[in-house]
Order: sequence, then structure tokens, then C-alpha cells
Amino acid sequence: MRILTISGSLRTKSSNTAVLIAAARLAPPDWEVVHYDGLANLPHFNPDMDTDRPPPQVLALREQIGLCQGLLLCSPEYARGVAGTLKNALDWLVSSLEFPDKPVALINASQRATSADAHLRLTLTTMSAQLIEAASITLPLLGRNLDADGIVSDNVLSEQLRAALDCFAHAIAVNR
Repeated sequence: MRILTISGSLRTKSSNTAVLIAAARLAPPDWEVVHYDGLANLPHFNPDMDTDRPPPQVLALREQIGLCQGLLLCSPEYARGVAGTLKNALDWLVSSLEFPDKPVALINASQRATSADAHLRLTLTTMSAQLIEAASITLPLLGRNLDADGIVSDNVLSEQLRAALDCFAHAIAVNR
């Protein structure tokens, strides 16, 4: 099973990216986890450019979405909303054929980031994503300054993350 991860943060030492790296390490052995790293290279969404031949970076993103069986997203909250870089990527996927009905799990890396999580859920359901609630969790990382190794070695966090991944795998398998 191929899972695409997307972090809404461009920070080098992002806790959101660390969560996704930890998830890849804790994923079931039959998963191929691929991290999408082209977020910063996507052009600003412009409907005039969303034609039969969108920019190559958009085609590459859509191709990655089409190749995966599920998406695992983790994004920070900025000004009580979804990070602009992630929202931009989602805007480019609105008219794509690859995105509708795609299973998606959300990992929230901060117990205080409730507004972005709610906005992201609304956006994804509007876009016809198959949001897997049982696999969408909040990890209490705020103020802990953990990298991927720290998340994996923390028994409580790794257990929560592994359980969410197992739920995600089950939901994808059931809906195939």
C-alpha cells in the first residue's frame, strides 16, 4: 500500500514533518510511505492556470496523489487557519480527477491547534475526500520539542500514532 504524506510546514525542524517521519517509521511493513516535498515549489493557485495543461509542479502533485492509496496530512495552525502552503496545494487538487474519494487521515501535532484542524476537515470533506476519523488524531507535542526519533521512542506517542496508522490501513483495505 502506497501512502503519501504531506506536511503543511516548510520549517526545517517542523514538528509536523517530524510526526510524518515518525509515522513512516511506525507504519505497517506492507506500506510504502512517500513524502511529498514539493509544497514550496507549487505556484500560487490561479484558476486561469488550472487548464488541461497546468504547471508541471501541479501535474507532479496530482500524479503522486493518483499513485497513492491514501494521504496522511499534518499541518500547523497559523492565525487560526490552515497553513497557506497546504491550502494552496489543496486548491490545486479541487478540480483534479485523482483526489475525490481518496482516503485521508489527519494528524494534528498541537492540542491547541483546533481551528486549523476544523478548517482542514471542512475543506477536505468539501473536496470529496474520504476523511478517516478513526485514524485522525491529535498528538500532544506542543512544547515538547521532539524530533521523529523522540516521537518514535516515546511509548505513549508511538502507541497513539501506531494505532491511528492501523485504523487507516484497515479503512483503506475495507474500501478497496
